[in-house]
Amino acid sequence: MSVRLYVGNLPKEPVDREALEAMFADSGKEISTKVIKDRKTGKCRGFAFVTVPSDEIADEFIEKFNGQSFMDSALKIEKALPRSKGNKNKEEQNSSEGGATNSTPKRNKTNKRSKKQTHSTNQQDAVQPDPRWADELAKLKEMLAAANN
Repeated sequence: MSVRLYVGNLPKEPVDREALEAMFADSGKEISTKVIKDRKTGKCRGFAFVTVPSDEIADEFIEKFNGQSFMDSALKIEKALPRSKGNKNKEEQNSSEGGATNSTPKRNKTNKRSKKQTHSTNQQDAVQPDPRWADELAKLKEMLAAANN
């Protein structure tokens, strides 16, 4: 089963699909690349998708290329979220915002105030770190603790 990967933090200037593929060519795997471009200007919208043959190869690909420099930009690579059935441009909108989904509607000021009140009384609703970065966060905490000692 093929796996689709989100490649973010591309420069907002013309990016050739071939140039991006050339960067990934040394991975030696069968991959396909699609750079998402603005329809009017033809410039890159800042992200692309790469499809790899399997989940294991996807993990290796992310490990190898995440953070690599491409046209003076550090790439952000992660597994792409599935497209919503109700909105066919939802995936592109989410990806341009960093790949995060936001299924809740925007709240008005009164909702924010009421939420703040519940947070001050209920600590269980505290924001938790993203589990995809938990290992990196733990390493940073250890480094800070070692630096403070």
